[in-house]
Amino acid sequence: MIPGETDVSGRRKPEPTGEKISIDVEQVIVAIGQRSNPVLVRSVEGLNLWGDGYVVVDKEGRTNLERIYAGGDITTGAATVISAMGAGKRAARAIDNFIMGKKESQPQPSGQVQSQNKPQ
Repeated sequence: MIPGETDVSGRRKPEPTGEKISIDVEQVIVAIGQRSNPVLVRSVEGLNLWGDGYVVVDKEGRTNLERIYAGGDITTGAATVISAMGAGKRAARAIDNFIMGKKESQPQPSGQVQSQNKPQ
């Protein structure tokens, strides 16, 4: 894609170039959903949920189950990529602390949602 002509909003419209690239990777994480995955949430017994199947987490992404963390749209509903990235970063820090024994990760009480973007 290349920037094309400016549209009425003042933004340049992307135009395809026809170019294709291939990248060798070890792992791909698909993160395109904006709703909770019913198969996922039903397959984890005892996981506290709210609303339409969103996972309850604390401010560090911990669920009520020990060693289970979550973040992004599955905890907040549809939100921004920046919010999901922040949730992932906080959870990664909490997971690292748990693994390194720096801070004990305790399951959080049910109903504790630390989200700024939860659907109404």
